[in-house]
Amino acid sequence: MSDSREQILNRVRAALAPLLQRAPLPEWERELVDLRGTRNSTDLWALFAERLKAVNGTPLTTVAELVALLESNGWRHGYCDPALWPRLREAFSTAFTVETDFDRRRIDDYQFGITAATGAIAETGTVILSDRDTSRRLGALAPWVHIATVRRDQIFADLTAAVAALPVDPNVIWVTGPSKTADVEGILIEGVHGPGRQITLLMAG
Repeated sequence: MSDSREQILNRVRAALAPLLQRAPLPEWERELVDLRGTRNSTDLWALFAERLKAVNGTPLTTVAELVALLESNGWRHGYCDPALWPRLREAFSTAFTVETDFDRRRIDDYQFGITAATGAIAETGTVILSDRDTSRRLGALAPWVHIATVRRDQIFADLTAAVAALPVDPNVIWVTGPSKTADVEGILIEGVHGPGRQITLLMAG
């Protein structure tokens, strides 16, 4: 730990030490946020899909479903991880333009990005991205639509299991549904700081 960081933490500890009573925890409705009990689930994908839908994400089980969704919304120009494209190419018609090299000079040209996830968490409907497994971070975060691919063996029951299995990576991103903010007058808006549509595609092993 750096000397500067240690100095800052020591000052925080010193400021908190004289406090005899801490502020009480806020009241909350436990049934709305208690997501435990996932370890006994027999189908982690089914639970993940349920939780992903609860945060306005979209779970898909076939490439055909993905192509149909993109087609119906007019999203025909995108980026795909070059390692994934050979497995997906046949399902895409010539109406699509899919690039396997993300050109950051044309960042606004990409309507969707398809990247591989490091894992997923059934408990919260969260997708985990990392520098190790996600080919281009901008390909996952810049387009309006992000499609993360995940295998069944990459789905963890809960947050604790996911953290224990995380790779040593300088950059790990936790994605739970589309990007959201409610800073302006308390109105929830999606797609402000990242993708407005978050899709997870289940891939065979």
